[in-house]
Amino acid sequence: MTTSWRVPFGDLRRSHQALTADLIAAAGRVIESGWYILGHEVAAFEQEFATFCGARHCVGVASGAEALYLALAAAGIGPGDEVITVANACMYDVAAILQAGARPVLVDVDAATQNIDPAAVAAAITPRTKAVIPVHLFGRLADMAAITALAERHGLVVIEDAAQAHGAWRAGSDRQPRMAGQWGNLAAFSFYPSKNLGALGDGGAVVTNDDQMAAQLRRLRMYGWERKYYTSEVGGRNSRLDELQAALLRVKLPHLAAANAARRERAAWYATALAGLPLGLPVDEPGHVYHLYVVTLPDRASRDRLRDHLLANGIGCDIHYPVPTHLQPAYTDLGYRPGSLPVTEDLAGRILSLPMYPELTYEEVMLVAETIRAGGIW
Repeated sequence: MTTSWRVPFGDLRRSHQALTADLIAAAGRVIESGWYILGHEVAAFEQEFATFCGARHCVGVASGAEALYLALAAAGIGPGDEVITVANACMYDVAAILQAGARPVLVDVDAATQNIDPAAVAAAITPRTKAVIPVHLFGRLADMAAITALAERHGLVVIEDAAQAHGAWRAGSDRQPRMAGQWGNLAAFSFYPSKNLGALGDGGAVVTNDDQMAAQLRRLRMYGWERKYYTSEVGGRNSRLDELQAALLRVKLPHLAAANAARRERAAWYATALAGLPLGLPVDEPGHVYHLYVVTLPDRASRDRLRDHLLANGIGCDIHYPVPTHLQPAYTDLGYRPGSLPVTEDLAGRILSLPMYPELTYEEVMLVAETIRAGGIW
């Protein structure tokens, strides 16, 4: 961060100020313990996060990307299999699918929510389809009732990419709220520092209610060991949640619900302050936790003008994500071309992320809105 920002896009220093003493104490506890790999802190955090998500098991791993790969491996996904996912969430899911030896099948998204389109999923299912990875983008859950119904009908594994959705929820068919991590066979979480629940470094976890998959995940994250020095699982790797990061996450987890509520409050401030402008605002839902606050401009030119105007006036902003996965140079071999996913491609040219974090002040939100209104880009 630079002090020249009038409103920074993100500010992790603010989020840690009130917790500094507790974070230092947690780090000291780990140092004093003399146990730094898969000790008490990881075990305790796994239990606490599983309880928070309403799941039986949480398996801490090295990162969100590792969580995706290990979830695929635990589900038995491999060569010859197809996995359906989206192209508008950077390339993490596609990279994990390819690492597993499977083929990514990319489908379009719903224009309003920017989440995976269940109708597109249904149209993409083939006899080779073994799994679907819905991404809960920007903090809003995908239409999991529709996705899980499709999966049940076709015998597919559902792996939620919940990297941006800690604490997000949607109502199930019984109208009861179901959290991210309660819908699929497995759910992959990231604890990258800027996430709604972020560590002070890398970290991730897989949440599941399946006892067998949980046991397999614990083997896979540790060389395939059944017990120390005895390997029973081919394809294991070194992918463990760090003991220190687990201790820090334990400090932050009790504050997650309040932080998510603060994000929703700031989203409401934005909605009021930006009303009447030719901006598409996020579709609000009760369980949306606003990992990002993403607006949609009428076209690419106006988006770029607004981005440049905000940056020139000290307002942080970003594009999540500017180039869909299927148009990335590394993935041309997948066979997709411009026009393959028209909604995804259109949105990539029109979206802009505004500052969003629990410590953002009302005055800062108003300054962002005032700067947008004064931009003269309409």
